[in-house]
Amino acid sequence: MTSIATNIAAMSALKTLRSINSQMETVQSNISSGYRVETAADNSAYWSIATTMRSDNSALSAVEDAMALGAAKLDTAYTGMDAAIEVMDEVKAKLLVAREPGVDKTKVNKELTELKNQLRSIVDSSTFNGENWLEWNTAADSADKQMVGSFTRDASGLISVGTITYDITTGMGITGINYLVDNGGQGEYGVLTSDAFATSVGAGAAYVLFKGATNPGSTVEMVLDNSTTSAAVEDMVKTVDAMIQRMTDVASNMGALKSRVDMQSDFVGRLRDSIESGVGRLVDADMNEASTRMKALQTQQQLGIQALSIANNSSQSIMQLFN
Repeated sequence: MTSIATNIAAMSALKTLRSINSQMETVQSNISSGYRVETAADNSAYWSIATTMRSDNSALSAVEDAMALGAAKLDTAYTGMDAAIEVMDEVKAKLLVAREPGVDKTKVNKELTELKNQLRSIVDSSTFNGENWLEWNTAADSADKQMVGSFTRDASGLISVGTITYDITTGMGITGINYLVDNGGQGEYGVLTSDAFATSVGAGAAYVLFKGATNPGSTVEMVLDNSTTSAAVEDMVKTVDAMIQRMTDVASNMGALKSRVDMQSDFVGRLRDSIESGVGRLVDADMNEASTRMKALQTQQQLGIQALSIANNSSQSIMQLFN
């Protein structure tokens, strides 16, 4: 039946054209934004997951920055300790020279004094952002050094921040001395200021390389003159060697921790890339597919317009019946 009141063909063609135009708007939005899920209205589940993971990725970025700061402090301390060990090797060598009969010990002592000054310079310079892990000044310096290491979210949605800890004073005694110089106490926290090393080798005096601010009167700073006995020099050599062994242990601990921090930093970087890639799979538009889809819709739109034009013109043919 042909009707001039209701053009069913035109209505069908118009409906199809509207659907095509709506699809084109969606595809155009995907192409312009780069997302197939840009808002919660597009896909609430994927949008929620993507928003949460983007937030976590931003937190991981902050963790990465914090780890870089902690790594810089650790690198500075490690570099200072490594340099100090080299100087201490020279100190031991000079003391061995002083052990030789007929050597002018006062001249050796001048070299020893300069090596001590170099050690002081190394310790004082091993500072990053106001923190120095090689010298002890106040009780606050005994606190463990903590570096942010991770950011995690468990299955229930609770978050936690993990830390990497450097135990700066592992108890007392030789095995617990990690500083080089104790400026604020009685020398017990510093490898170079503690008499524990002389005691450990059975030296005849409480030898230290430096005296701390309030060292007990029993401590004896390593100073040479021509009246210094061979036995005293041997005790100094033994004491310095014990100090070097402890410094080597501390440097080894720092090196192991440095390796862990580097690995964790690399892992956090790769984890951020994985999260970003995963979010992309959920919400990013496939531009190849979108462009192909747009071409197809443009063709359909042209055909829809043509169909609507034909449907609208069909009613005009009725006029010929009245001619």
